[in-house]
This record gives sequence, C-alpha cells and structure tokens, in this order.
Amino acid sequence: MTTQTDSGTTGRSASDPTSGQGGNPSGVRGRPGRPAASAAARMMALTSELTRISGPANVITDPQDLRTYECDGLTAHRCSPGLVVLPSTAEQVAQVVRACLRAQVPYIARGSGTGLSGGALPRADGVLIVMSRMREVLAIDPASRRAIVEPGVTNLAVSKAAEPYGLFYAPDPSSQQVCSVGGNVAENSGGAHCLKHGFTVHHVTGLQIVTPQGELTWLGDGTGVSPGYDLLGVFVGSEGTLGIVTKIIVKLTPIPEAVTTLLAAFPAMERGRCRRVRDHRGRHPAGRDRDDGRAGHRGRRGRRRLPLPRGARARCSSSSWTGRSATCGARPPRCARSARRPAPTRSGPPTMPASAPPIWRGRKSAFAAVGRISTAYIVQDGVVPRTALPAVLDRISELSAESGIRVANVFHAGDGNLHPLVLFEDGDAVQAAAAEEVSGAILDLCIEHGGSITGEHGVGVDKSKYMPRMFRPDDLDTMQLLRCALDPAGLCNPGKIFPTPRLCGEVPGVRRGPHPLVAAGQLEQF
Repeated sequence: MTTQTDSGTTGRSASDPTSGQGGNPSGVRGRPGRPAASAAARMMALTSELTRISGPANVITDPQDLRTYECDGLTAHRCSPGLVVLPSTAEQVAQVVRACLRAQVPYIARGSGTGLSGGALPRADGVLIVMSRMREVLAIDPASRRAIVEPGVTNLAVSKAAEPYGLFYAPDPSSQQVCSVGGNVAENSGGAHCLKHGFTVHHVTGLQIVTPQGELTWLGDGTGVSPGYDLLGVFVGSEGTLGIVTKIIVKLTPIPEAVTTLLAAFPAMERGRCRRVRDHRGRHPAGRDRDDGRAGHRGRRGRRRLPLPRGARARCSSSSWTGRSATCGARPPRCARSARRPAPTRSGPPTMPASAPPIWRGRKSAFAAVGRISTAYIVQDGVVPRTALPAVLDRISELSAESGIRVANVFHAGDGNLHPLVLFEDGDAVQAAAAEEVSGAILDLCIEHGGSITGEHGVGVDKSKYMPRMFRPDDLDTMQLLRCALDPAGLCNPGKIFPTPRLCGEVPGVRRGPHPLVAAGQLEQF
C-alpha cells in the first residue's frame, strides 16, 4: 500500500513494517509492541554502546543527517533510520550485530545506496549499518586470478586494482563506478556483459560474513568448489537477510586481447528486426543491449555527444565481442551485414576499442539521462526468455498507450533482462498511481511469458507483493524456513522479499498451525 507524502513522492503507509510504526512498533517479529518510552530508552542505550564500539565520529543520530540514508536508489520508498553506524572492521560489524541482538533492535546493512528495489530501506526503529568505510582491496593474487576485497569497495575499483596484472572483474552493473561489491553480492548483480561472463554469483568464491547471531565465519574456501551445501550460493542474492558480508574473494578474468563494438539504429522495434539482430549463427557477443530510443538516445547523445542518426528516436542495439583479435574482428562485420538486411537507420562499420567505451558509457548513462524527459520514474527489472522479447515489448507499448504513461525501454537483450522506466511527474498523485499500475502490469507480463519479477535488482520492499504471483504459499513458506533457521530472531533486514510475515512465530498470515513439512518431521523449525 502506498500513500502520498508531503514531498509528493510515493511513500509507505504508517502500517508498513518498514516504518517501525503500526501493528508492531518493536520491529521484532512475533513479539508484542513495547511502550514508546521503552523503545526510546533501548535506542539511547544502544547508541551509547555503538559509540563505544565504532567511535563517536562513526555514529549518526542527528535527524537532518539521518535523512541522507532514508532511501536507496529507489526514492519512492523512504524512511529515516533510528540511527546510523559506520564500522571500519569486520569485528566492529560483529559487535554491532551482537549489540542489536541483545537489545532486540532490527538492523539493515547498506553499501553505496545504489540499489533499485528498496533492499536497503531502513527502519525508524532500527539501526542502519553502513559499510562504506570498509573499502580496501586487501589482496590480489595474479597467479590464481583472485582478489580479496572489503564490501565497501566499488565495483570498478576492483578492475582498476587488477589492471596492472592484465586482469579485471567481469560483473559490470551500470552503476559500477559507485556501487559497492558488497551490494552486488546482496543483489547478485549482473550488468551489460553478463551474457558472456555471468552474474556476481559466478565470480564470488568465498565470503566472510557476520551471522545474525553476531559470529564471524567463512562461506566457501576461495576455490569455488567447496563440498556440501552451497551456502555461498544461498547467501549471494539473499539481499542482506541472512547476514552481513565483511570480506569477499572474487575471481578475476584476463583482459581481452581485443574488443569490437557494433552500434546499430533502427526506425522501429519490430518483431523481425529484433529477432534478426538478436543472435547471428549462434555466436553470442560478450554483451548485447537495446533501447527503444527514449532513454538510450538521451544517454548517448545528450550526455556523451555520440554520433547518432538524424531524428534519432531510433531503436539502438549495442553489441560487443571480446577475445582474440583474429576472431573478434570478424564477427561484427558479419553481424553488421545481417543487420543491414532489414535496412537499419545506421549500422557499422564496427567501432574499434578506442571508440567502444563511449558507446557503453552512453548506454550506462541512460537512467540518469531520463531526468531530461521526466521528473520521476519507476524502474523494474523483470526478465523473460529472449524468444519472448518481441511480444513483451509490443505489449509494453500497448500498456503505455492505453494508460497514457510513457515507458522508456532499456534492457539487456542478451539475457532478456528488461529495465522499463515508467515515467511520471513527481508530485502528481494520479500519475504516480497510474505509473505504479503500469509497472505492476509489466511484471505480470514477465511472469505470463515464463520469466521472473527480477533479474538483478532484487525484490526488496518494492516487489515483495508480487512474490505470490510467482510462488505458491507453500513455496514461500519453505523459503522462509531457511531464513528463519539462520535468523530466528527476525532482526536481519526484516520486511524484505516476502510479502507477509510468516513463520518464526509471526502472527499475520492464514496458517496458524505448523508448516506441513515440519508436522511431517521432514524439516525442523527453529
């Protein structure tokens, strides 16, 4: 449920669990609310303890300063935290978590705050643990092609540190200049080149974490082949609900010998052309992105001054091939010939490495460049099979026309990860509600075509209400059993991912008895 706030942006209602108000003001799942004076006293005592742990300069309590952290990259959801702590070491993080556990105060970890699903949305009755002071590249081992980094290190900084050794860190989200590796781990981020290189989970071989009990431990041994349960895979993409990462072992990839990029522009996003350019004889490029001309054009021409065809509300396709010079240089011309058959507005010749970065920088500037055409937007990241892209894009255009809400499509065509930007005017309650409705319809469309509500941005608070459309109640409860086993107190980033509080002693929900698997003795509920 959303309400209109004083600032005119879409916010959460007073009964929302992230607000620390409403039916359970204590913030502890399954426990009755305590008087406000008691909660204030607990927070004051906790502030003193966190100041002792991290130092007075690293604890923020001033209401004006707290507003800096009221949201992540998804500004439609806002809530000022009860207090903010900025630890500098893994041991300090562990001590902070243990202090929160003793005080029964919920806590949320935050990286650079670039997330787009409200995964780091704080609580008014909770502690926000900001990891930005832990930003060291601790070690690089060129022989084993590995690096050990702290969670606050920016994505691009890892590649910069590895560059002298001829290596780079492959995951490349559009916000890679500012997003943190710890945040990438939480959301399992991908990027434009995930078509070839995969997602964060494919490049993380070990994690040092602080458990919800405040214990420091390691998941994975750094080789990526640890036997037993894949706890590393469970943790990556868990959106900070299973613990807080404090060190990360990542795989490094050799810098390719050659990079060749093709930018093709078409007058329309037609079904045949989308298929024709998508793949060429089964040879996949390292990355392939497309846009429908709104955001992509603004990002490429408005910010980077790249040469585009006249009247360029053209639909653009950007593709890059990486590898050896002999093979890399031959593929784009073949693809360019294929692209010319449907008579694009512009294609080829393929760009050389010196001109390739501006093309991708222009694409990665698309979200920011949308500010030139709209004062606010909702971004989603539903994902569909590549074969469903033409039908889904056609239907998105129809939804836009029917509702009168503009939608700018920017997406990773290589893996079918859509990033529709639903545009509306900030402060217009009617447009905001209509944009929310269109946004939800797009996610429903992705599910209908065999896809998912998220590819890399995560569920957070923004898409949690759509989880029941993808999963049955028993499926959601089974997921919650794992979460409850690792965080029985329900204090680690509560209110995220799942639509209603279930299990762990929580009252809301239809079921009052034990889960069927628990009753059958097949699972143990802690």
